Amino acid sequence: MKLEQNDSSLIFSQTNIPDVFFTEYLSQASGDYVKVYLYLFFLSKYNKDIKINDLSKKLELPLKVIQDAIKYWEDIGLLIRKNQGFIVANLQDIELNKVYKPKVSLSSTDLKKIAESKSRATAIETINNEFFQGVMSPSWYGDIDLWFKKYGFDEEVMIALFRYCFNKSALHRSYISTVAEAWNKNNIKTFSDLDLYYQKQEKVKSIANIIKKKLRLSRNLSEYEEAYISKWTITYNYEMNIIEIALKKTTSKFNPSFEYIDKLLTDWHEKGLNTVDKITIYMENQKNKPIQKNEKNKKSSFSQRTYDNLNNFYSNI
Repeated sequence: MKLEQNDSSLIFSQTNIPDVFFTEYLSQASGDYVKVYLYLFFLSKYNKDIKINDLSKKLELPLKVIQDAIKYWEDIGLLIRKNQGFIVANLQDIELNKVYKPKVSLSSTDLKKIAESKSRATAIETINNEFFQGVMSPSWYGDIDLWFKKYGFDEEVMIALFRYCFNKSALHRSYISTVAEAWNKNNIKTFSDLDLYYQKQEKVKSIANIIKKKLRLSRNLSEYEEAYISKWTITYNYEMNIIEIALKKTTSKFNPSFEYIDKLLTDWHEKGLNTVDKITIYMENQKNKPIQKNEKNKKSSFSQRTYDNLNNFYSNI
């Protein structure tokens, strides 16, 4: 494997690593991957040939780690594959392109508004100082500008976005974009929106823990079960006292499931039953309602055992 560097003008014996490596790449790579990159960067100054096996021995790393490290740096563009060997990419050129390309998608009017916004500039400065120790890479400025434009977040929400990802030890673009997209789907624009969103999420979490305890579930809830609970508490605005009625009425049944509990709660919601008293009266009326002959025949069918027929359920409560 031959290594070259596309900027080989260094004439001193030092190996100079650009600061952008530390601000952009170091935190996201494993220690072994960094070790491999630094050594390849060093060898590239002299256009050295080195075999993968020799590299493994020299760095005292398994061959698989060396191969995975080379693929990692190639995937993010710091190594460029040639017919024979690799070129170690110029980090300054990469970051310059990142800074330039996002800007071209913004109109001059947009850039002027961003420059004139003192509150936005203050927010970006806060992000720089609080999460990047004052050395935020220039490429982040373009990303933040675009996120402001795309999602319409106010300055406090943008700072909260970085703080949330920082506390999750996931301060990288892909994760921040994912969280920002989720907040946008929940119509978060202002800090008040975000605060209300957090309150709703806490409510969902609290009710989920109660449901797990009521159903004696020792496992974690699945993504789909959590989605059901979110629908009951946020979309239907049901409190635990209503949800518990459905839990009580299904725990004695054969193989009760979140799907069937959802059928009950959805039925109540569609009928506008939003209090315990209304639901109790409704169930009592359904219980006393005469069952038609064809419905009696269904009671012994498989569909009844899987709770597809709510009328049969109400007749047995």
